[in-house]
Parts: sequence; structure tokens; C-alpha cells
Amino acid sequence: MRTSAEAIKAGVKSGRSPRAMVLAAAAAAILAAGGISRAAVSHHSRPLKIGIIGTGRIGGTLASLWAKAGYELTISSRHPEELQSLAHALGPKVHVGTPREAAAFGDVVLISVPYGALPQVGRDLAPELAGKIVLDTGNPYPQRDGAMALEARRKGTGVASAQYLPGVRLVRAFNAITAPNLASQAHRSGELVGIPLAGDDPRALAVAERLVRAAGFAPVVVGGLARAREFDVGTPVYVKLLTARELREKLGLSRAPAAGGAARQAPTPPPPPAAGPAPSN
Repeated sequence: MRTSAEAIKAGVKSGRSPRAMVLAAAAAAILAAGGISRAAVSHHSRPLKIGIIGTGRIGGTLASLWAKAGYELTISSRHPEELQSLAHALGPKVHVGTPREAAAFGDVVLISVPYGALPQVGRDLAPELAGKIVLDTGNPYPQRDGAMALEARRKGTGVASAQYLPGVRLVRAFNAITAPNLASQAHRSGELVGIPLAGDDPRALAVAERLVRAAGFAPVVVGGLARAREFDVGTPVYVKLLTARELREKLGLSRAPAAGGAARQAPTPPPPPAAGPAPSN
């Protein structure tokens, strides 16, 4: 059986690889952009620490955005030394470690790995993740992740991820935006791009909303984890650049729902989609 680090390796390349060089360049561009307020962390007496498991296209971009916002992070991969150039580009508050070290470090943990790796991550890192707020960005693609992806789509990814990550305070987040748009649309002028969120824990959702804002987007709480399927792969809002207002309209949300609840009756779930855009994570 593969370890979580071996599973992550299938989808996360870093260090001196072409992907790492792209991430480092993107990080430099984000850090040079300027104009991003640090208020998201400065008004808290103890800023949140973030651990990132899977520093690929989505995880690496979020690391750049959160570093710019002033957060302290530990980014991770199977070979931590390969992330040193990215960490150096992001500044002194960004550390490098193993997935286990990132999970132990974070008050909040972002898991951004190929979906097929998620069960092993949940098994390997259960002690470090227990009770923590976890943001899950992964999407199940049968062509990459096999039969488990079909089952996850059938159940709805929010429900499936909760089974793979028992004991965490789970929020589905950042799964419905591409990595290029995550980098280019952050803190854009005018109405911000909306990021749909789903979770059953009110405080975890509140923290996720805070981190979405810090990254330069507008959070839209859709409801509990069962409603995460409404922004799964193949849905009308998946990887569409919609403002928060447009996103609420598309999802039929008349108002911001309470955590675990809904602003309206959830629609009949659509059948699991057969295909989707090329996976970002």
C-alpha cells in the first residue's frame, strides 16, 4: 500500500521541475502585485497558521496568496528540499516540511492532492488532522483516480471526502476554480470572483470565509457538506468565473445560508457527470 507521500507524488511535482519554476514565477508575480491588505490577519491577536498538503498548482497558488496576506505557512511535499526555492520566493513566514509536519503545524490545513490520494492521506495523517479545520480542494476524475472517483461523484464529493477524512472539521473550498484563474483573478477590480464553500461546522466555515477573502475572492456559503455536490465537477457553476452575486443566482440562493443549512430546499441532485475539464488537483 502506498504511503500518502507516495500517493501525492503522482500529482505534485516541485523543486527544480518545470511546475516548481512556474509556481515560483507565479509567487513572485503575486508578491510583486502589491495592494493586498494584511487586515485579514492583523486584527487577530494570534494569526492562523496554515499547513498545505500538496503544493501543486492550486496549493502553490494559495500559498502565494496567503503569504502575501501575511499568514505563516508550512508547505509540503514528499521531498521538502524541492520546495525551498518556492518558500524562499514567498518570504520568511513560509516554511517547508513533510505532509505530516504541515498537518501538525497548521491551525487550518489545506489538502490539495489528486483525489485518489485522499483516502491514504486520511489514514496516514489522522492523528495530526484530528479536530482541525481542513479545506479540501480535490476533485474526483475517473480517468486519473479510478473507480473511487465514480463513487465519490455518485455520493457527492462533500459526503465522500468526509468519509475519507473522519474526525476533521471539513470544508469543501477552491475546487471549482482553475489554477490560472486562481492566480490571475485574485483581488481583481470590481466585483470579486465568488468561491463556493460547503461545510457542516459553523466555525470552520467562518474561518474558510476569512481565508477566501484573504486570497482575494468572495466567499459564498452554499450549505452543508451534502450540498457541495452543487459545485462539483460538471455542474453549471464548476470552473465558471462568476461573481458572488452571480454564483448565488446560479445556485438559487436567496440569502447566505447558515452552516450546515440551506437558504432554500436543495434541488434534486444531478447524475454524476461523465467528464470535466482537465484536473487542477
